[in-house]
Amino acid sequence: MSQPSPSQPNQFSLLKQRRFAPFFWTQFLGAFNDNLFKTALIVVITFDALSWTTLAPSLVTNLIPGLFILPYVLFSATAGQLADKFDKAGLTRCVKWLEVVIMVIAGIGWMTHHLWLLVAAVVGMGIHSTLFGPVKYAYLPQHLKKEELIGGNGVTEMGTFVGILAGEILGAVLVVMQPHGLYFEAGATIFVAVVGLLASYRIPASPAPAPELKVSWNFVGESVRNLRFSSKNRVVFQSMLGNSWFWFYGAVLLAQLPVYSKDYLHGDHGAFVMLLTVFSLGVGSGSLLCERLSGAKVEIGLVPFGSIGLTIFGADLYFASNAFAISGAAVVSTVAGTSADVMTLLRQPGIWRILFDFLMIGMFGGFFIVPLFALIQLRADPAHISRTIAGMNILNALFMVAAAGMAIVLLGQGLTIPQLFLVTALLNALVAIYIFSLVPEFLMRFLAWLLIHTVHRVHTVDADRIPAEGAAVLVCNHVSYVDALVIGAIAPRPIRFVMDHRIFKTPFLGWIFRTARAIPIAPAKEDPWLMEKAYIDIAQALHEGEIVCIFPEGQLTRDGEINPFKGGIAKIIERSQVPVIPMALRGLWTHLLSRNKENIFGRAFHAGLRSKLALAVGQPVAPQDVTPDGLRADVAALRGDWK
Repeated sequence: MSQPSPSQPNQFSLLKQRRFAPFFWTQFLGAFNDNLFKTALIVVITFDALSWTTLAPSLVTNLIPGLFILPYVLFSATAGQLADKFDKAGLTRCVKWLEVVIMVIAGIGWMTHHLWLLVAAVVGMGIHSTLFGPVKYAYLPQHLKKEELIGGNGVTEMGTFVGILAGEILGAVLVVMQPHGLYFEAGATIFVAVVGLLASYRIPASPAPAPELKVSWNFVGESVRNLRFSSKNRVVFQSMLGNSWFWFYGAVLLAQLPVYSKDYLHGDHGAFVMLLTVFSLGVGSGSLLCERLSGAKVEIGLVPFGSIGLTIFGADLYFASNAFAISGAAVVSTVAGTSADVMTLLRQPGIWRILFDFLMIGMFGGFFIVPLFALIQLRADPAHISRTIAGMNILNALFMVAAAGMAIVLLGQGLTIPQLFLVTALLNALVAIYIFSLVPEFLMRFLAWLLIHTVHRVHTVDADRIPAEGAAVLVCNHVSYVDALVIGAIAPRPIRFVMDHRIFKTPFLGWIFRTARAIPIAPAKEDPWLMEKAYIDIAQALHEGEIVCIFPEGQLTRDGEINPFKGGIAKIIERSQVPVIPMALRGLWTHLLSRNKENIFGRAFHAGLRSKLALAVGQPVAPQDVTPDGLRADVAALRGDWK
């Protein structure tokens, strides 16, 4: 596995830097306050409904999240324009002032026992979050280096969900404290809003990328334009859809927790807090693990991995809930009809399986969401990034409204909450298959990532010499049928591989290569048309700023040594004047998919369960200095004696 260099600071070092820390605490306190307020309201409606409303608790607990995200539909387009037109630091301070006003209104609602004033504050906080969303995710790529994006996003998502968790816990605790719980809740939300405002004044200046932009107040037309613009970049748009699907999944899950805790676990409000705690810890830990699992680069191979976990553990939550309903039925009888507290629940058979499912759903959700955020930030048009985020927020809102609608309809038709969890998990599998079929790059990166994190341990030497942008040709020795997968898993961006047409047609591997848009090539004596087409495709890819990788030997080595380099590389550089970067694979000669004729069982035993490999990257060679013999010498020097 590729590791950051010892000199590279870890993601938490950002919390000591002014370019990140004030922004982090501002968004942390915003997420904390949102949930401090919303959770208190939901707990009151769920566990003290009769003193507030005659509506069914399950209806209100699905309605409140829907009202909170309604402003995302109406105002995201405008928010995106404002974030592109104005300095993000100044805009953040305006948003935090708005939060103070909204929390004062909510405080009046708590003290006067006025439900609909509190509901109005829910909508107000939705507006607050809508305005801050584009600023939040457009700020990071403006102040962080590309290699810091995964770590920065991971810390931000961790902070967001820790803020959510802390807000949910404190909100659930404060509001039930008798006799002054409502006053404590009102005072706490106003205090947190003021502290967030003070933190926002430390955020450094963030110049607007499009100060000349004319803001359109036609939110419908602007929303359509935002989505149409984003849809032109296929990978970005599909990432936006994947992000929105995660919020659909999460909205269905989280909206049911109060009633699930009360009616299925037979617990008090502490059971609700316990589930939220476990879920949020899962998301936070998954978000932080992304940097380590990705080798500090934007690794979209984690997205399918996360999706698989969301389906597996979401489905198991249904079975675990049914098992608990049978084995945990003693809770009601032994507590004489009262709700069980957390300690009582933890002694019930089956509860630890439910908690494990919630933890894993959160963790795999972190694996799913963090790379998507980073990919959108990295590949979106820099001058349009806030509006791209706003378009994503519109999609998020539509998906979350749909989630609330689906939950209300299905529960109204007689489905149980565990059955709703199962339906959502199965839908997740279908959505994942659809998205990954449209953008195969996700699945290809997942398979490559899986290869080097299960079968192999890969060490890199100077991998940062592979350019993060711009055209270049990579040349490497050719040792096994998995060379391209190893290189592709380590590279910071997609690579167009040129490979022998026979390898390109290999069952299964060929499908992966086609998915990765590899370029098949054949010798002139076998298929002159295919050879010429390959050179045309290579020139086109380089013209469009892509990276192309070739194996100049033209075939797999049969003795572990590097064969002479053929003249194709010179022909490529003659057409496209781009730098050439020599690379060398080490340790693959003993691989089972090489042409090594030594005893296959002996090789497997020698390599062990996780064979050690390395990829060394050399200095770029200027186009005018490129020769086949010179490149072969460079690759041989990089490889050394380790075959």
